[in-house]
Amino acid sequence: MFPQGRHPPGQPFKFSVLEICERIKEEFQFLQAQYHSLKLECEKLVSEKTEMQRHYVMYYEMSYGLNIEMHKQAEIVKRLSAICAQIIPFLTQEHQQQVLQAVERAKQVTMGELNSIVGQQQLQQLSQHAAPLPLVPHPSSTQPPSLSTASSGLLALSGALMAQVQLAKEHRVARHGESRELTPSRSVSSSPAESLPDEERTGLKRKREEKELPGHSDSDGDKSDDNLVVDEVCKILAQALLPQLKLLFFPLLHRPAQWPALPPPSPPLPHQPVAPSRQGPDPARPPRSGHPRARHRAPTAPVAFESHPHLRASTLSSSLPTVPGGKAAYSFHVSADGQMQPVPFPPDALLGSGIPRHARQLHTLSHGEVVCAVTISNSTRHVYTGGKGCVKVWDVGQPGTKTAVAQLDCLNRDNYIRSCKLLPDGRSLIVGGEASTLSIWDLAAPTPRIKAELTSSAPACYALAISPDAKVCFSCCSDGNIVVWDLQNQTLVRQFQGHTDGASCIDISNDGTKLWTGGLDNTVRCWDLREGRQLQQHDFSSQIFSLGYCPMGEWLAVGMESSNVEILHVTKPDKYQLHLHESCVLSLKFASCGKWFVSTGKDNLLNAWRAPYGASIFQSKESSSVLSCDISVNDKFIVTGSGDKKATVYEVVY
Repeated sequence: MFPQGRHPPGQPFKFSVLEICERIKEEFQFLQAQYHSLKLECEKLVSEKTEMQRHYVMYYEMSYGLNIEMHKQAEIVKRLSAICAQIIPFLTQEHQQQVLQAVERAKQVTMGELNSIVGQQQLQQLSQHAAPLPLVPHPSSTQPPSLSTASSGLLALSGALMAQVQLAKEHRVARHGESRELTPSRSVSSSPAESLPDEERTGLKRKREEKELPGHSDSDGDKSDDNLVVDEVCKILAQALLPQLKLLFFPLLHRPAQWPALPPPSPPLPHQPVAPSRQGPDPARPPRSGHPRARHRAPTAPVAFESHPHLRASTLSSSLPTVPGGKAAYSFHVSADGQMQPVPFPPDALLGSGIPRHARQLHTLSHGEVVCAVTISNSTRHVYTGGKGCVKVWDVGQPGTKTAVAQLDCLNRDNYIRSCKLLPDGRSLIVGGEASTLSIWDLAAPTPRIKAELTSSAPACYALAISPDAKVCFSCCSDGNIVVWDLQNQTLVRQFQGHTDGASCIDISNDGTKLWTGGLDNTVRCWDLREGRQLQQHDFSSQIFSLGYCPMGEWLAVGMESSNVEILHVTKPDKYQLHLHESCVLSLKFASCGKWFVSTGKDNLLNAWRAPYGASIFQSKESSSVLSCDISVNDKFIVTGSGDKKATVYEVVY
């Protein structure tokens, strides 16, 4: 009735089961094809993402290397400028004007001159057939002039020495021209590093970084041509300038400390420490923003001591002013209006009773994990070290190799101990860390056991303090609260709220009426324990990692992430600022006499300071970041915990 394939109007479609199955099959095949297409696109995007990440890491490493090189060159410029400023006054007036004009001209470098210099360097690299040229005899054989003519001799040397530099380089290029011709040539437009695979380029970068580490020396066979040329030029400079400099500076040789020695190269810094957050950080995890307890690199340098390190130039000497006598200033007095002045130390700064001379290492306690907390008993016989999931007890009363006499398993096995405090009678130990629970251990029992646990709502505790009467415990929590515990009834008494980020450190006054806390919100706060309110707040531009209240009163020392140590007067706006640390200050502790205190840092240093103005008493260099410290009640021993899984006991020598 209807043509084949036509459907009668007004009547519904009718499909057989076979037709329905065919349609379903077609739809399935269509969806399957779309799925495969989307899967391929997703894989392509993943590969592109991986490639972009690889390029990002490569560019980041290049940027980091350029940044390091920029700072290095800036430091060299500062030191050379300081040397010029010291030498120029000894020149004649005419030569002083010439030198100053030459220095000003040297500072005015245009882009055209930079392009010309780069072009000349590229041409020198391509010159492979330069004829060898003999070096000009260096002028060290000339007769030493008098003091009035020494300056002109130095100026006359400059032209000859620069000519020798160029001739030495061309001579080196000519000598090795044939060897370079034998090597396969590369495209001039691409550098060797760019033509290498990524793995080889990364390997070369690591080798360059390893060669820059202290104690790493290259043989002549490993040095490049430019490095050998530099070595030759340095020898020429030394031979040529030594007689002139001896004569020029002979009147100054009898002025002690006028020309401090350059500082030794500092070891590479460890990984960035981890910032404590409200979730309870792990010191062994990758870095975030910097908390005072973190696992760091393996040992890179032996333990060293330095008594009165302020007599040598600090690595900050080029950027900080100097005090009369030529010594680099590291301690500054900051007035109420923010004016900084170097502190002239009194003659008895490092003398008198109660002021140590140096420290001697007695014991090394191999804990086995990063030591984030240490404390020493009042009897000085036992040391307690807190690491991952446990506190170990050490008997240091006898000499010899030390092994732990007890292990107190605390918190969870994978959580770090952040603080441990002994009660004054030595019979109880309170432990806090990456858990909401504080453990109170009974040390008087035949076998140490947990006799009570205190639980708060915060996920972690970063620091502990005990009241002088041993009735109250204060815990700094990762949520910023300061929790007050009644130790007799094991109950929470109150909470001090004010810090907007984690509370990282704490100390209490000797009379037990005031509490000082520092936080990651860049503030230090003082609390009245009798009225339960905040008395003071000091704002800083850096996170607070450690603090200590002077037992003699009036002064509070604060260690910060910015590497500064600041000593605040608790009632006046005056303060001192200390600049010897090269990285964040992780722990700080006052001696019981109140005359000195110690600070430790990520720069592997243990510094001892005279209170309150910060004269450096002695300095100890450990092999890794020093995360924690404690001083015995009789001020005769110092204990430190470090990132290379050990604690160190020092004897203080008076």
